[in-house]
Amino acid sequence: MTELVLIPSDASATKPTAAEFFAGIGLVRLGLEDAGFEVTWSNDIEPAKKEMYEGHFRDPAGAHTYEPGDIANVKGAQMPDDLALAWASFPCTDLSLAGARRGLAGSESGTFWHFVRVLEQMGDRRPSVVALENVVGLATSHGGEDLAAAIRALNDLDYSVDVLALDARRFVPQSRPRLFLVGALEPPADEPVPNSELRPDWLQAPFGDPSLRTHRALLPVPPPPMTTGLTELADKVPSSSDLWWDEQRQAAFVSSLSPIQAERLESLRKGRGLSRRTAYRRTRGGKPTWEIRPDDISGCLRTARGGSSKQAVVEAGQGKVRVRWMTPREYAKLMGAADYRLDGLRTNQALFGFGDAVCVPVVAWLGREYLMPLVRGELRSAESRRLAVVGA
Repeated sequence: MTELVLIPSDASATKPTAAEFFAGIGLVRLGLEDAGFEVTWSNDIEPAKKEMYEGHFRDPAGAHTYEPGDIANVKGAQMPDDLALAWASFPCTDLSLAGARRGLAGSESGTFWHFVRVLEQMGDRRPSVVALENVVGLATSHGGEDLAAAIRALNDLDYSVDVLALDARRFVPQSRPRLFLVGALEPPADEPVPNSELRPDWLQAPFGDPSLRTHRALLPVPPPPMTTGLTELADKVPSSSDLWWDEQRQAAFVSSLSPIQAERLESLRKGRGLSRRTAYRRTRGGKPTWEIRPDDISGCLRTARGGSSKQAVVEAGQGKVRVRWMTPREYAKLMGAADYRLDGLRTNQALFGFGDAVCVPVVAWLGREYLMPLVRGELRSAESRRLAVVGA
């Protein structure tokens, strides 16, 4: 019987380097560093996010480059040498189901094309692996044409592309489904059976398009989706705190509830223990209403530029009800960044920074299970692995 032995690469002795485009407040960096990467270059256009990023990481001079400003001004020539990975969480504004869905032709989501341009300008120096993150709306934007266009653009740079969906609720009590594209110059062999956990039926179209170069890496099944956890994660705010809404505001909240929502709140109020739920403000029939989630997880955190985007926390039980806005620390914990530095930050600055970011443990899982093995060559096809044959 022939025994195949994998010879480890010398690269395993050093940390592969990564660049993060649209870096925001650096949550991708936290996840990639947890997976073993060294992030050496970052870019973002938002000054308030740059303030948060530098306030948290506090890199010594020369250890890391933060390039502020529009990605349109970034040139391939200025990118570091020997990058193993380039990550881009490009804006979702034109792809979100809640937006006008202008797609990759939109002014914000269209910044994807500048990322592609930078890679093209890097020539032979471009990284062996790229990763893109966005809302799941990318899969259906313009009937799937935007996703196909993104894959085709990476194909033109010699990257084969994998597409998978992953929800943050597998790691934290927050519903936050996201789409990930992983491009590889040396792609791995396809898994023998498509992984329904990561590539559900609604995501199969790119793999069946003969004009696209795709692959499906064999990956472990991620943790199951969480159904509880918010009650324990939420800040334990004393009843005397000024954060709780006053009687008038709370009464307006309760009066806006539909009969089903009011019944849900009453059931929680009668509970023997305290429960915490999140609530969104909606407009139904032209009237503002509040809707309380039925489960013990948070709704998807969003940028706090509008009142309807902010989530309230409803604490109920033992015959009492209290309501308040979710705190920046709760946002941080729900994004897997409980230790993030918040000192001196404006509340809306922090909420916007976290609401527009990528969940840390999602990035860490993808980094450990996919990106790092891909960079190391451990997921390459059998034909390209460095194998030694022992015995016969």
